[in-house]
Amino acid sequence: MNTIIEGAIRAIELLTSGDRDVFQVMSVTLLVSGTATAISVLLGVPLGLWLALADFAGKQVLSSLVNFGMGLPPVVVGLVVSLFLWRSGPLGNLELMYTPTAMILAQAIIAFPIVAGFSFAAIVSINPKLRWKLLSMGATQWQANWLLIKEAKLGLIAAVIAGFGRVISEVGASMMVGGNIKGQTRVLTTAIVTEVEKGNFDIAMAIAYILLIITYGIIVSLTILQHEKKML
Repeated sequence: MNTIIEGAIRAIELLTSGDRDVFQVMSVTLLVSGTATAISVLLGVPLGLWLALADFAGKQVLSSLVNFGMGLPPVVVGLVVSLFLWRSGPLGNLELMYTPTAMILAQAIIAFPIVAGFSFAAIVSINPKLRWKLLSMGATQWQANWLLIKEAKLGLIAAVIAGFGRVISEVGASMMVGGNIKGQTRVLTTAIVTEVEKGNFDIAMAIAYILLIITYGIIVSLTILQHEKKML
């Protein structure tokens, strides 16, 4: 119990004092998780829309793969990405191993099926007759799809929240492909692990509080956007 209280006090001290190391780790965390989430949204939402609206052979197989990917262990993703990025791997010449770019790639792969799966569910939940009604009224395919996206706003932002929540809390893949290098690839989650290994439980708890504050702040912002009457 004392560690929890001491961690809260320590977190306030680190934030108010402008601790350079802490703010550097925070910036890397936001860069990596934010970029990975953006990539997963750019790829996942169109895939979810396509899966919901298109009829094609193998649709159920692809849908099942997306659902499977939603529960894919991050450490497995980290292992596979590592094998591709090692010097002996097919992408080794790019020298991305132990860089923020490698972490973004791994986290985007983790978040992508989550965003796609939630997006699919959001579009499917809309009355299927709505799209045909829009098309019969003269709307183009693009206009009809955009109106469906606006109609599914609640579910689509939930997809973004789910994807972001998964990657910002991720540890295994980040350590495997990023290496947890201080000043370069260390993020809040891996920093917590590092401090625990050192026995600095109060600092680990302080970093955990900072992680929770950042996560809560971003999710609150997305929730406010989710419940606005008009799509921004």
